[in-house]
Order: sequence, then C-alpha cells, then structure tokens
Amino acid sequence: MPRYMIERHFPAGLHIPVNDEGARACLGVVDANARDGVTWVHSYVSDDKTKTFCVYDGPSPEAIRRAAGSNNLPVERITEVRVLDPYFYR
Repeated sequence: MPRYMIERHFPAGLHIPVNDEGARACLGVVDANARDGVTWVHSYVSDDKTKTFCVYDGPSPEAIRRAAGSNNLPVERITEVRVLDPYFYR
C-alpha cells in the first residue's frame, strides 16, 4: 500500500484535548478513514500547532482527500513517500 505525507494548515491552531473527548475525536478520524481504505499512521505537529505533517497509508491521493473531507480536515499537500533509513548502508 502506498504511503503518503499529508501537510495540513490550521490557522487558529490544532487543539485536541488530552481527555476522553480528544480520544473519541481521534478514533472518529480512524473510523471514517477506514471507509476509504485509508490508515492514519502518525502525525507531527509544529510547536505553534498551525501545521501538521501526517503519515498515512492509502490506495491513492484521491482516497486520502475523500477521507480528509469526511473528517472535515484540510489538505495542503499530499506527497507519496518512501522510507529512507540511515542505517541501510551498514
């Protein structure tokens, strides 16, 4: 399955509470993604919480965009990526 890096911009910042409500919100994203065959692997969040860089597995960029739309999440850019391991050459 292809892997993608999704860049998102949140002008007011991304605020996910660290409680049951936040957990439900994240699991809701996972459930909605599954309908399009998309898996959220993990995300990186900028210090100011206005940018995220999310690693997703999915069948296509279109499936990633559909899943984002279902979750009301912005998509700035989708880039197909591969792992570059610095220890590969040892």
